[in-house]
Amino acid sequence: MSIAALAQQTRVKVITQSSRALLKIVPAATDGAQETHKYFAKFLTAIACLGFLALLGINTLLAQDAFVLSELKYESKMIADQREAISRKMESYSSPQALANQAAALGMKPSENPTFLNITPVMPVVEDESGIARG
Repeated sequence: MSIAALAQQTRVKVITQSSRALLKIVPAATDGAQETHKYFAKFLTAIACLGFLALLGINTLLAQDAFVLSELKYESKMIADQREAISRKMESYSSPQALANQAAALGMKPSENPTFLNITPVMPVVEDESGIARG
């Protein structure tokens, strides 16, 4: 056997042994293990999909509440505007000039000599034996 043939044979053995050593590092996957990984991946995907659907539902409910809140704020503003308009209308009807015009339209005349009522009670003055007036 020549040295060249021996070197070639040694080279082939080294390549074969080194490739076996690399293949021994990675374990061989059997069909059962691959099926288990497939089911686990499907399970995780299903859980993630359910979680995303739950988040979508919660966000939808929150968005509906936001729409209701904005509608209620709009109604509140409209009611406040109506209340202010009614208040302004009442002020215009109850102004002194408007009341005088309405009274004149009914045929009322202003009084020439007004009479004022005094509604404070008047206490009679009583003097006791010492001459002190008490009310």
